[in-house]
Amino acid sequence: MEAQKIFKRYEYKYMLTLEQQSELKEVMKQYMIADAFGRSTICNLYFDTPQYLLIRRSIENHVYKEKIRLRTYGQATPETNAFIESKKKYKKVVYKRRISASYEDAMQYLCQRADVIPHSQICSELDYALSLYQEIQPAMYLSYEREAFYGKDDHELRITFDQHILWRTEDLNLSSPVYGRELLQPGQVLTEIKIGHAMPLWLNHFLTEHHIYRTSFSKYGTAYKTLLMEAGQNRRISMHC
Repeated sequence: MEAQKIFKRYEYKYMLTLEQQSELKEVMKQYMIADAFGRSTICNLYFDTPQYLLIRRSIENHVYKEKIRLRTYGQATPETNAFIESKKKYKKVVYKRRISASYEDAMQYLCQRADVIPHSQICSELDYALSLYQEIQPAMYLSYEREAFYGKDDHELRITFDQHILWRTEDLNLSSPVYGRELLQPGQVLTEIKIGHAMPLWLNHFLTEHHIYRTSFSKYGTAYKTLLMEAGQNRRISMHC
């Protein structure tokens, strides 16, 4: 089972067209290597309070953001290796704490507070978060097809391409099939550039020449805003009936 990990990096997001993605991947061949897993299906359960406190604070507060999620690669079985992640963003720097466990143990820990995760500093930080948000529970399922690459000379440089982002607020179980509502428009590719320090010149030149600019797109945040919008529309419809 994979050891616990700590990440500290800058993450920048861009919305690309399929044509821009193809052009960038061609340039990347000189500087980057495909991840060992290649293209993979990433499945996530985002945990939140019944009032969606974490995502509301994330949307309202641009200085500090916090998310707690459970991740597997593909549809899970009880024995599947799963990753419990605490992701915090402060002043544009992302701090991610991650520990791994079987999917069954991870769900027992997160949903029932069962003492089934080996004790560690990261586990203590997760314990604190769970005690702070006592009503925390699975709130949203999010999956996507991802292609990941890392730098040949700088392994802290990572570029990922996410497509077919699906979300749902029912059947909140990673052992269920991959399905849901599409989050992106046809032909859109959410691209994330993750760096430990400065953006490499070749990449900065490509983005500048193609007029590609950063976006503050959040998968969970965008899906949550869709829920709010639809709830508002339903209220207006009921008032006129």
